[in-house]
Amino acid sequence: MPHFKLVSFERCPYVQRSVTLLREKGVPFDIEYIDLSNKPDWFLALSPLGKVPVLVVDDETVLFESAVINEYLDAVTEGRMLPEDPLERARGRAWIELSSTFFIDVWKMQIAADAESLSEAFAGARERLTKLEEALPEDGPYFYGAELSLVDAATAPGLQRLAWMDALDPSLDAYEGLPRVKRWSDALLARESVKGSLREGTYERFLDWLDARESWVSRARRAA
Repeated sequence: MPHFKLVSFERCPYVQRSVTLLREKGVPFDIEYIDLSNKPDWFLALSPLGKVPVLVVDDETVLFESAVINEYLDAVTEGRMLPEDPLERARGRAWIELSSTFFIDVWKMQIAADAESLSEAFAGARERLTKLEEALPEDGPYFYGAELSLVDAATAPGLQRLAWMDALDPSLDAYEGLPRVKRWSDALLARESVKGSLREGTYERFLDWLDARESWVSRARRAA
């Protein structure tokens, strides 16, 4: 088994994709967190895009982009988290790409400076969730049914942050009319590998970050 080391920052949703996969499969790994506002030279030498996460394999080969990292990790560890059928595998990859767009929608919700900006970003997130509602199986609870997949691992961090936003601003009612997405989110956020992908204190640091940005939801929370 190769040695795996992830490099990221503490609140990064993208590294959670890989941590979820590795925890789900019981694969040992190391992780190092950096300060994105003061990226160390050794990290910039590793990461061609200067972004996190990166995966260092056997202290030598570097991979970047979370979807690529997870496909590699899935391929070299026991068990497969995408179907063997080529069409279904491609379908899964397509929905992983949509989940990345969903991440951006939720991030825009977090940094929204006013109610109008929050509403606009939330509309984007709801559009993505509505498409997912149509794609999810009737019996669930996961994207392909009973077993966790790369699509689930890829989307869970965004659903986690949407759940945080929904709790901070209950008027959002994020899952109204989306019973399959709600069931999916509940199942994912209750799963040990997903819960374990968050470093202790991540939610508190998330709130501190919202406060530092003076975001709309932060101001509303403090005023309540």
